[in-house]
Amino acid sequence: LFRLWWVPKSFGVTLLSLDADIRTGGTYRLVFGHGDTEMAVFGTYLEVTPHSRIVWTNDEGEDRVVTTVTFEEQGDKTLLVMHDLYPSKEALDAAMASGEKSCTGETFDQLGEVLCTRAA
Repeated sequence: LFRLWWVPKSFGVTLLSLDADIRTGGTYRLVFGHGDTEMAVFGTYLEVTPHSRIVWTNDEGEDRVVTTVTFEEQGDKTLLVMHDLYPSKEALDAAMASGEKSCTGETFDQLGEVLCTRAA
């Protein structure tokens, strides 16, 4: 299911492989393809608290980003909050300029579509 929502369709990128050991101290590695080009993204899970919180590193070079996602039940819905901590303002500015942060909304829209389809 991860393949169906994580990669924004507008990017024209395909998730070729996913290896993940989703537990505190575990690691992940995603390989994306675009035409003849492949790119790997990897990191470590710093905290995994089932049903409420997951924290991981994005170990892409020297500017390591830490992502925290929390889940909070609100009646029959779940509030999902995602927070990225950048090592510097320059690293954040570079991520914003690259457009990588502009896809988050699309990614979560795709997750909503998958969840609605699965619930039906």
